[in-house]
Amino acid sequence: MKLATWNVNSLKVRLPHLLEFLARHSPDAMCLQETKCEDAAFPAAAIEAAGYRWVHDGQKTYNGVALVSRDEPRDVSRGIPGFADLQKRVIAAEVAGVRVVSVYCPNGQSVGSDKYEYKLRWFAALASWLGDELSAGKPVAVLGDYNVAPEDRDVHDPEAWRGQVLTSDAERAALRAITALGFIDAFRLFEQPEKSYSWWDYRMAAFRRNLGLRIDHILLSTTLAGRCRSCMIDVEPRRLERPSDHAPVICDIGD
Repeated sequence: MKLATWNVNSLKVRLPHLLEFLARHSPDAMCLQETKCEDAAFPAAAIEAAGYRWVHDGQKTYNGVALVSRDEPRDVSRGIPGFADLQKRVIAAEVAGVRVVSVYCPNGQSVGSDKYEYKLRWFAALASWLGDELSAGKPVAVLGDYNVAPEDRDVHDPEAWRGQVLTSDAERAALRAITALGFIDAFRLFEQPEKSYSWWDYRMAAFRRNLGLRIDHILLSTTLAGRCRSCMIDVEPRRLERPSDHAPVICDIGD
């Protein structure tokens, strides 16, 4: 089973890039973030013509999450149960016996801000719910833009970013609280090239200079992690004209 995740930063703009990615990699399920469109504007015809089913939870201009898959997504849920939130950031479904969750975690704006405190509350609610999902006994994969670089090796200049949003101690602890439930970062199951990142600012020629952060992750429950054969970041879409500022992450799970 091949799983992928990508913050497309506007599905309308990046649809040709997504269709090319689906044709090239043929994932069984793919999680999308920042679709930035309402459900009625989701490009259903194009996705279905590419051979995929889909579920989407969107809103105009901001946020929005989707899951596209070869098999029909079942038992679909939207949002974090028990956590009141107008922002469309979570969608989950069962695909081929795996509970697949697409998450677009809050950015947090700046350490100490109201949005930062919201981010920490959001992460706590996510962890509580994912614990319940794991207790159901089915394999779980949580893919998306976490807006947290887990370690200094996931940051191009750790000292410059020290204590900043995306790398602060509290954010990293919030992400560790999720992995402590029984999830494993698929990317770190394998030896990876140094300076591997999934996001680069549009400014300062950051991509060309590889001034990035690894903030897009695939977290696998232990049974899936034990079958994971590879995980990589595909930087090619970031080289395209009018790219998303994120690159997709892909993992391959054996039978």
